[in-house]
Amino acid sequence: NLWALWSKKATAIVSVASVGGIRGDLAPGDIVVPHQIIDYTWGRRSTFHEGDGCTVTHVDFTHPYDELLRNQILTAASMIGEEVRMGGVYAATQGPRLETAAEINRMERDGADLVGMTGMPEAVLARELDLPYAAINVVANYAAGRADSAHGISFDAILGELGAPMGRVRSLLETVAGCGVFL
Repeated sequence: NLWALWSKKATAIVSVASVGGIRGDLAPGDIVVPHQIIDYTWGRRSTFHEGDGCTVTHVDFTHPYDELLRNQILTAASMIGEEVRMGGVYAATQGPRLETAAEINRMERDGADLVGMTGMPEAVLARELDLPYAAINVVANYAAGRADSAHGISFDAILGELGAPMGRVRSLLETVAGCGVFL
């Protein structure tokens, strides 16, 4: 998908994904623009530079999300009066199963605030293509072992929770596109 967008001359990527909230102050319905990633995935193709005839290519991934694009999202949120939490550590997990409570506890000790399955490898692939990349995460549920997910996660509750926040995200994306820093 990243390669296709790049080949069509995309100038920036804003990813939207639902996540579980690990930190106690992140509740379903919150919108977060993360600033860091911890990658717990394995076996996913995570570079365009592998295989016969390819040279190993290293990219700096110290700051995985583009700061200018993240600030454009924050500015757009301010313009429409949308509360957005700026900053958070996104834990990318393998999926498709959700995490155990013990895994979430470990992620919290590692410094993760949010957990999802789609943030990697797309962030690093965007970096390899030199495409500015940022993410908007919608907290769909408390992560395993937290609050009302202490004894299990209700998929019906997740689906019920996403409607209104995704509408807010659509408005935010329209405003980001209208700001035109990259577009």
